[in-house]
Amino acid sequence: MKSNYNKILSPFTFPVSGINITNRIVLAPMTTFSGNDDGTTTDAEVAYYRERNQSAGLLITACAYVIKHGKGFHGQIGADSDELIPSLKRIADALKANGNKAVLQLYHGGRMSPPEELVDGQSLSASAVAAVREGAQVPREMTATEIEETIVAFGEATRRAIEAGFDGVEIHGANTYLLQQFFSPHSNRRTDKWGGDLMKRMTFPLAVVDAVIESAALSSNPFLVGYRLSPEELENPGITMEDTLHLVEALSLKQLDYLHISVMDFWAGSMRDKNDTAPRAQLIATKVGHSLPVIGVGSLHTPEEVERVLTGNIPLVAMARELLMEPHWLTKVKNNAVDQIRTELDVNTQDLLKIPTPLWSALISRTGWLPVKNNQH
Repeated sequence: MKSNYNKILSPFTFPVSGINITNRIVLAPMTTFSGNDDGTTTDAEVAYYRERNQSAGLLITACAYVIKHGKGFHGQIGADSDELIPSLKRIADALKANGNKAVLQLYHGGRMSPPEELVDGQSLSASAVAAVREGAQVPREMTATEIEETIVAFGEATRRAIEAGFDGVEIHGANTYLLQQFFSPHSNRRTDKWGGDLMKRMTFPLAVVDAVIESAALSSNPFLVGYRLSPEELENPGITMEDTLHLVEALSLKQLDYLHISVMDFWAGSMRDKNDTAPRAQLIATKVGHSLPVIGVGSLHTPEEVERVLTGNIPLVAMARELLMEPHWLTKVKNNAVDQIRTELDVNTQDLLKIPTPLWSALISRTGWLPVKNNQH
């Protein structure tokens, strides 16, 4: 049977690594809260990934911290020690079991790290400026030595991803975490080489990219490197779209396979200027998409919505909520069984969907993030 969705099902080759995927869907990185306290994965988390290993051509894990002072939440997996390679391999093997490509997302929480998850109870960041949120801890400004150690840690985590059998890594430079904190004029008030003007605020994220690419080059197999970013911040001073266009231009000069643009709604315009209605990912793709493929994401659910995005200058679409509710979304698209795609999270389907209890509890409590159907009486 020939599917009606040719764009979704067309193959794609990443430009630097040469890695090929059989379709244009990406499993977005989603926090599972389901690792052990020592940073290892659990049977429930592995089962969750195995259930979704046919959901996309490229499968990105929940983020893994690269160094202890970067841990971002309870139940997070780690990639900061060689002792964790067997655990990482369990995830890679589960994701790759049906021939699709597995990517480990690498992360440091910076000032967003909860003090209770840190060894000494103190978060670190570019500068001692608290996040704009109730009860936020004032982070300690990182020393030059800690910055260098963190850059090395991203490279070492990449090596571990290679040894664990992943096909690539994604550098998490989005969602207010450490790399974004160094780029942001709100959180980075430094006066040394790691802060100051726009170019200096790029120094740390670009150094992380260099360290990761250097490690990736040591892989005996093709290995891709992607970068995720959030294009704007609401804070003043904060990251503007103009800032981000300078950053992506610098990133396009690196040996990266893709940019992953993190927004809640793909079609939404600027969060800073209501008169600027252009989708952020499309602006970035116009700037650098000819040399650096852009992954779009954000409130895209139906195959028709995805095909519309792929008709433009965006070659790949990441999906999160839809692949939580419907791990077999892609299979049903292939088989023209779109009317069978699950569009609500039935509260009776946790076991069927292989969703670990910590993630399930978070989903059920987040009213409005997912449409929930409750048939319990």
